[in-house]
Amino acid sequence: MAVNREKTLQPFSGEEAEAHRLAARMPALLVESQRIAHTVAHGTHGRRRAGPGETFWQFRHYDQNDPATGIDWRRSAGSDNLFVREREWEAAHTVWFWVDLSPSMRFRSELAKVSKESRALVLALALAELLARGGERVGLMGGQPFTGRAAARRVAEILMGDTSETSLPPNAKLSRFSECFLFGDFLDPVAEMAERFEEIAAQGVRGHLIEVLDPAEETLPYTGRTEFAASEGRDRMIAGRAETLRAGYQERLKRHRTDLAEVTRRLGWSFLVHHTDRPAEEAVLAIHSRLAGLERDYRYRPARKAAAERAADPQP
Repeated sequence: MAVNREKTLQPFSGEEAEAHRLAARMPALLVESQRIAHTVAHGTHGRRRAGPGETFWQFRHYDQNDPATGIDWRRSAGSDNLFVREREWEAAHTVWFWVDLSPSMRFRSELAKVSKESRALVLALALAELLARGGERVGLMGGQPFTGRAAARRVAEILMGDTSETSLPPNAKLSRFSECFLFGDFLDPVAEMAERFEEIAAQGVRGHLIEVLDPAEETLPYTGRTEFAASEGRDRMIAGRAETLRAGYQERLKRHRTDLAEVTRRLGWSFLVHHTDRPAEEAVLAIHSRLAGLERDYRYRPARKAAAERAADPQP
């Protein structure tokens, strides 16, 4: 007897449908992220940084906080300056990722070729690929870190099954001295986001916010009678002349971003804004270069802090 399969198959639930949608696109996003990682890797010298290890990295000028035993007298003899030998950091670092997969991230205007969600995933996977190549441990917040050439792919596989639609990173336990990269549009109330960021920072984790926005969300280019529908919820608004809202909207967005930047500054985190009409390589290169610079600075913090404490409380 023939069976009408359309009547016997059960439709996917909302969460299952979203997981299938994301899984269907993930292979292409992973290929794109690997291409970007390859491009950026050829434009930089990697994420080499000073630290404990045996491999010589570079000479640098002597700093007043450096011990005299660290001076390389052979290199200094041919110059009027003193030089110190730096070794390359050989200890693996743990880097956590979180990507906002809430409905608002699926927005794409006519001004961009990709949605915010697609771009955020590509940026996260490209950065995971670069860091894994450099020997770092990478993973998603709330999960376990991975190492090796397949680390970024394993992160992608976990993202395929992620059906969470929260616009805030999870309240996960993270290892001290690790780093976390948060990708989203960060359009929630700043007070709510700040509370979650503070919980992460309190664990001794350094964070990096990458705000991904569609260019239309930045400029509000609409004119005439326009209907605005909320990405999350059923709220709708009809504007008779959308252009009259532009100045007030842009001012409110500016205040929101200023407040968000202030939160990251207070926590000692970095903050980057990326628009989906710009090449993904720009953002990955900026993040990668900034991370390398922060690692170079990190080595001198303990010494500077100790010197400041001695100056504030001199011994008799």
